[in-house]
Amino acid sequence: MKHLSSLVAGVALALVATASQLPAQNTPAAPGAPPAGGGRTRGNFDPAEFRTRMLERAREQFEVKDDAEWKLISERLEKVYAAQRDARSGFGFGGRPPRGGDNNTPSIFRGEPNPDAEALQKAIEGKAPAAEIKTKLAKFRDSRKERDAKLEKAQEDLRQLLSARQEAQAVLMGLLK
Repeated sequence: MKHLSSLVAGVALALVATASQLPAQNTPAAPGAPPAGGGRTRGNFDPAEFRTRMLERAREQFEVKDDAEWKLISERLEKVYAAQRDARSGFGFGGRPPRGGDNNTPSIFRGEPNPDAEALQKAIEGKAPAAEIKTKLAKFRDSRKERDAKLEKAQEDLRQLLSARQEAQAVLMGLLK
């Protein structure tokens, strides 16, 4: 179980590596050759399947056997995952794609769009006056605090259902602080 933090880091690294290779995978293969990326193309990604695998992995790590208990935990886990995505939005994962990126990043990795982040980015790119940038920055920080508060609430709601062992596992998995 102490390999979990390594596993989480490995999964994150694999996701980043996969995302950086996605455009190259749309290149047509030579006749008779397998598609680039070992047969996997961008169109093969299924967010529902990915979410299911994430939840199955969490169930294994939490060692939950009872379906009724898992139903409660998984509902709260999904809220934590959603709140984590939303808390990151506006930083290349959310409402706006990374610089030079596109909006083809699977939605499972994007949170709810953050209009305050978009407004701030436009002000920066448009070389707006300092006073306007400061106003938009303050508004963005406020919205960030709201999203962080929602994440903390979702984490606390999850924590209340977990045993000490499960809570420790959730911390190692990056689900709880």
